[in-house]
Amino acid sequence: MNRAILSLAAAILLVVANVPSPTLAQGARVGWPQWGGPTRNFHVEGASIAHTWPDSGPRQRWRRPLGEGYSSILVEGDALVTMYRRGDEEVIVALEAATGATRWEHAYRAPLTHNGYFDVWLNAAGPGPYSTPLIADGTVFAVGVTGQLHALDVRTGSVKWAHDLVARFKLADYNAFAASPLAYRDTLILPLGGSSRGVVALNRATGATVWQSDSLPLAPGSPILIDVEGEQQVVVWGQQDIAAISPANGRLLWRHPHPTQLGLNISTPVWGPGNRLFVSSAYGGGSRMIQLSRADGRTTPRELWFNNRMHLHFGSALRMGNLVIGASGDFGPAFMVAVDADTGAELWRDRTFARAQMVDAGGTLVIVDEHGEIAVASISRERLQVHARREILTSNAWTPPTLVASTMYLRDRKDVLAFDLSRQP
Repeated sequence: MNRAILSLAAAILLVVANVPSPTLAQGARVGWPQWGGPTRNFHVEGASIAHTWPDSGPRQRWRRPLGEGYSSILVEGDALVTMYRRGDEEVIVALEAATGATRWEHAYRAPLTHNGYFDVWLNAAGPGPYSTPLIADGTVFAVGVTGQLHALDVRTGSVKWAHDLVARFKLADYNAFAASPLAYRDTLILPLGGSSRGVVALNRATGATVWQSDSLPLAPGSPILIDVEGEQQVVVWGQQDIAAISPANGRLLWRHPHPTQLGLNISTPVWGPGNRLFVSSAYGGGSRMIQLSRADGRTTPRELWFNNRMHLHFGSALRMGNLVIGASGDFGPAFMVAVDADTGAELWRDRTFARAQMVDAGGTLVIVDEHGEIAVASISRERLQVHARREILTSNAWTPPTLVASTMYLRDRKDVLAFDLSRQP
């Protein structure tokens, strides 16, 4: 397997969704505490989003330089948390939500080498960080490209504990760390990079290892927590399949094939009504809808449909009613596509946006495409109806938007910004 191409895939990782809500991390307030928001699925309620903007675009609250990186912006009270690169260091940073001013930073060395060599792919596609941190129990849990994991006090940035995951779990051969941590009860669940060493659960208070799964050749995508008829399961991407493990002990519960070139399963699965799991990949992977059922203590996956018309790269698919929406494509154009959740039939394809990231704000789509255009839109089975759009960011704008109430936080590879999307009186 070509390690450099795997690194490229990790470099462009920004990973997707699940409905209904997984359990929120204990101690987390509703804001944007993790990858995908409160319910880890890029759906938010209660936002009153304007459908019209002035010619200048939505009202900008503030803008400031930040630095390289694709980590999403987390919101905890009046603080924002994300990660960026500064030279040979990765930096975990907290900002004032009202102004963007730096509250605290924690920097550590993370030279741009990978398995002992200078990784030109990581540098060409953007040096990261790629993973989005997690906020739980008043703590920021953040993992960098090389597996440096830190638990920091969200108020002060002081270190509670830290691990070098490569050394701790003896990862002789691994891909860049890109998956975003997941909270379950008092543990932190994290795939071990793109290695074959599987998934680990660490005690959030101490960093002690609670369990390590059996060997699983892992792809870069982030895990999600689902509930299958009363049993909670962690869905993880393998390189050629999708699998689920027990969040209590790491035991393998089921696997289902989903082959793709070079093991590049990046986009996070989407859990939806009817115990249905949507998975999609670029590089020949296509899309599948898998229904899960339980009998005699076992879970059985059954494939309902497959198509190759929708193949998500790293963007966030959304399940909206009986539609699945996503940006389909890999190295070429990536157009927005809607498919029927029951049949997989393509309903429409919109070619006006480049590769796009999306948040569903109570039925209004907030869209950010890779060229830096932002928009608000509505969808139906017939079309995408764009209400307002404006080019604001610079390429590559690959980080999904963060939306809390009607405030949107965005970043590209240079700046971080805050906008007011509310309906003005």
